[in-house]
Amino acid sequence: MPSRHISPQSFDEILSELGDDPAIPDPHGIRKTSAPKTAHQQPKNPSKVRQPLDALSALTAGPQVQKLGPFIGIGLCLIGLSLALFIAFESIESRSESLIQESQNQISALQKELGLLRTELQNIEDNLYEEIDLLEVSIHSLKENKPLFKGNPKPQPTPHESELKNWRFLGTAQIRGSHQAFFHTGKKNGAFQKGALVLGDWRLTQIEKEFVTLTHPLGKTLVLKSTNPNLSGP
Repeated sequence: MPSRHISPQSFDEILSELGDDPAIPDPHGIRKTSAPKTAHQQPKNPSKVRQPLDALSALTAGPQVQKLGPFIGIGLCLIGLSLALFIAFESIESRSESLIQESQNQISALQKELGLLRTELQNIEDNLYEEIDLLEVSIHSLKENKPLFKGNPKPQPTPHESELKNWRFLGTAQIRGSHQAFFHTGKKNGAFQKGALVLGDWRLTQIEKEFVTLTHPLGKTLVLKSTNPNLSGP
């Protein structure tokens, strides 16, 4: 047990209150007998009486406080922990509320954007359907008004062209100042001057040593090469 500091005055007052111990002999009569206290006698100084009682209370309360010390510490720790948890919970709750509010705002903004996108897509779809309808009408009108298309007809051969292609150019000659060309028509030989009509509307327009040129009024030209280039007139 830890030591207690009691003043001498308080100790004397405690002993005076307790009285003399009869077990201790007093042969010389030094001990003074205290006058018996009456029931109605009041203490002269109540504060002096209260001081020893307070001291006794301190003596008896000290060990109890020491015994309750760990429990008091645990209680204080629990109270501090409870306060800390309460503060943390309040902070988390306020933060959660702010996060929830922010999330709700973001969701509202996304819903607005989705609504705008849906409206825009609907407009695009309507425009596409209108364009498709116009295309169908145009295709239908083109089918109805489509002109009958015929391929380009093959060019008809110029009269006597195939027959002239079978002729053979034999050569040229200068006879009496005229330039003539000799041919074999497949049946007989023949001579024609430059610029003369050969067959039908075909005209001999050019005479060279190795070939002759025949032209038609329709713009057709026919070239016959010489089969005997060494044959030429003087």
